[in-house]
Amino acid sequence: MTDSGSTDSPGGDAGTPSDATPPPGSRVPFGGTAATADVVAAVKKTSSRLYEFTGVPGKASEPGPGVKECEGRDPKTYFQVYHPWNFKPESGADNDVAMANLKEKLSTGGWTVKDSYRDNSANKNLNLVADNDAERLSVWIVAYSKRATPSIGITVTSACYRVPEGQTVDHF
Repeated sequence: MTDSGSTDSPGGDAGTPSDATPPPGSRVPFGGTAATADVVAAVKKTSSRLYEFTGVPGKASEPGPGVKECEGRDPKTYFQVYHPWNFKPESGADNDVAMANLKEKLSTGGWTVKDSYRDNSANKNLNLVADNDAERLSVWIVAYSKRATPSIGITVTSACYRVPEGQTVDHF
């Protein structure tokens, strides 16, 4: 994600100009001001869209999003939402099809593929990284096509947000 200083955010508005600058050493952009529940809902919605983007029948793992601290910021008022999950196609042969569909869809609708590479594992898994600057979201996808049970690991991560005045971050 890039930090464009936009005022768009899930259910909120941008903070002061100093908030728009990531702390030293951080590459996570500031997303604005939003309640934790609003950002969690946005991340869940994106995960559901990614499920649809696979274009093949399959099953998603159950764990939901989590909330974590923003590096270098007050953990009571700043947060990020992340949602790691796994997609397992009904047919192992569909794993590569699902990954190709994801790559194609993540080149449209505000998404930009930032990187596509094979990792250093023995299986040389295909990795895909894409950002949606307007939605202040990033996704990292790994195709585990050569495993006994092929699957795709997906992690959606939000920008760093500040809760509205008088609220604290809901950690769960």
